[in-house]
Amino acid sequence: MYTQGLLTPSPKSPAAVEDAELLARFQARIDREEKIEPKDWMPDQYRQTLVRQISQHAHSEIVGMLPEGNWIGRAPTLLRKSILIAKVQDEGGHGAYLYSAAETLGVSRAELIDQLLSGRAKYSSIFNYPTPTWADIGAIGWLVDGAAIMNQIPLCRCSYGPYARAMVRVCKEESFHQRQGYDIMLQLARGTPAQRQMAQDAFNRWWWPSLMMFGPSDGASQHTALSVRWKIKRFTNDELRQKFVDFTVPQAHFLGLTVPDPLLHLDESTGHYRFGDIDWSEFQAVLAGNGPCNRERLAARRAAHEDGRWVREAALAYADKLTSRTRSVA
Repeated sequence: MYTQGLLTPSPKSPAAVEDAELLARFQARIDREEKIEPKDWMPDQYRQTLVRQISQHAHSEIVGMLPEGNWIGRAPTLLRKSILIAKVQDEGGHGAYLYSAAETLGVSRAELIDQLLSGRAKYSSIFNYPTPTWADIGAIGWLVDGAAIMNQIPLCRCSYGPYARAMVRVCKEESFHQRQGYDIMLQLARGTPAQRQMAQDAFNRWWWPSLMMFGPSDGASQHTALSVRWKIKRFTNDELRQKFVDFTVPQAHFLGLTVPDPLLHLDESTGHYRFGDIDWSEFQAVLAGNGPCNRERLAARRAAHEDGRWVREAALAYADKLTSRTRSVA
């Protein structure tokens, strides 16, 4: 079935037969758990799917620096400031790793960044929500990075080698981010009544957007089935979302927080927590650019890109100068 969507020539043409054979060999490699490397043959749709997923992941890491970056100067202690600086720095590094992985697929970093700045590229909808209190920084670390880990650990076994290898380091650092966020929430939950309420309010704000992070339900997802078949993804969106809920609800109970879902309950027959319906209209609105901070986030990225123009130009000029010297010596 999957070849029908990929082959453009007539099934009777030699090119179609050759493609079918290549696709069969490609799928066999995937089924044997072999890694696909940049110079290996791959279906164009496999390449396009990876470019879309990796670039969106990279954009999300870069834009994800913004909600937390503006809290560095307002973090309550010097220790919290230094931890937050390290976390934001990690996220910038993750973006760099992922842009590099995408470049192995024949797309330039400049092109990907231009797509982000022009608004043509997508990034995780979660980063278009505001962070009005310090507790929101804790909720981001606990919930958002927790959801990211749930999604990204299977990517360490992605069929595309450069992406899988990049994710090994990313996941190690994300685990630190999740613990940092949970520690903030733990301290607030053990604090004054006002601090406990701050933690609860932040939890209320971030719970549902965190569930949306895994993407649309499997029935509405355009890419999940093929991505799972090609082992770009190892689990569907709904499977990952359920894993996240089952893992996170007991943590919330330990913190003494109330999950903002009156329909949440433990299904004794399956051992899974059942939860209420997600407001997919909100998800689609934020994805379409109509979230609380969409315009603010893109404006900040565009300003940062323009402010850094002189650095890029200086680096290129220096590289050209070194190249000229090398040629003159030769």
